[in-house]
Amino acid sequence: MEPIRPFRWNVARGDRLGSLLDGHGYEPLYLSELTECAAKVLARSSDGDLYFVGRSADSVFDLLSGVLADTPYDARLHQLPLSLYGLDGMGLTGEERARLRVNLTASDLSPKALAARRRPFVFADLVLHGSTFTNLHHQLCDWIEDERAAWNVIRAKIRYLGITAREKTSPNTWRWQQNKDWVAQLPGRAVRNVSIEGWLWRYLGNDQPKTARSFRRTRWADPEVTVPRRDEEARRGLAAAVALHQYGRTRGVREHVHEVLTGEPAFRESWLRDIARAIRGR
Repeated sequence: MEPIRPFRWNVARGDRLGSLLDGHGYEPLYLSELTECAAKVLARSSDGDLYFVGRSADSVFDLLSGVLADTPYDARLHQLPLSLYGLDGMGLTGEERARLRVNLTASDLSPKALAARRRPFVFADLVLHGSTFTNLHHQLCDWIEDERAAWNVIRAKIRYLGITAREKTSPNTWRWQQNKDWVAQLPGRAVRNVSIEGWLWRYLGNDQPKTARSFRRTRWADPEVTVPRRDEEARRGLAAAVALHQYGRTRGVREHVHEVLTGEPAFRESWLRDIARAIRGR
């Protein structure tokens, strides 16, 4: 069984786009807010490899890929095309489970690969109720058990990072991870969040044009997903991706990221200070 992965142009590599962007200029109205979010995601990544699950956080990935371009840290960013939201991510058939495992293996996320990792691996996504993370975690745990992999080793490296809609802070504020039993299986601080304004969360999660369709279980074995989309939505999504990557390479955005990093608690740790120096030195 061969892995199948949805096609997405590699804007960091400079894929030839021809006339795809003709008539599709892009000027984000939320660059400052997105930059702050991206910087906090980086600061809360526990010195690990970031895997952006699905499509919702594409813009965070694209901006960070520009910020980290030409640094030793650009290889830490990965996209994990996968939809396991809600009931659609539950009750997989045997064939679907096998297909999911093949695709995860192609992303270097098999139990054997996870156990052998030196750094943490961090799944990042926009989160409402946490069903995607819940379904992904259960699938990973079942696979680890089937493979008799070293769970105690893997659990020490796995992280979940939710991008949530900002709410008023109070002792009674509900957080998605509070009612997830599986969170207790992990070390403290393995599940963290970055909050953003509700309007930005809704735009990224619900309204922003994307370059690919949601990679739901019905498409996991469909070779058509490997063909580039050239419809209007895909071209607008591509224009946004290219622009955000280019913005991430600018001095102004990198200085903003550096400023946010210095205000994060993790800045006391040498790994984050090293990243900050690498960003500012470009």
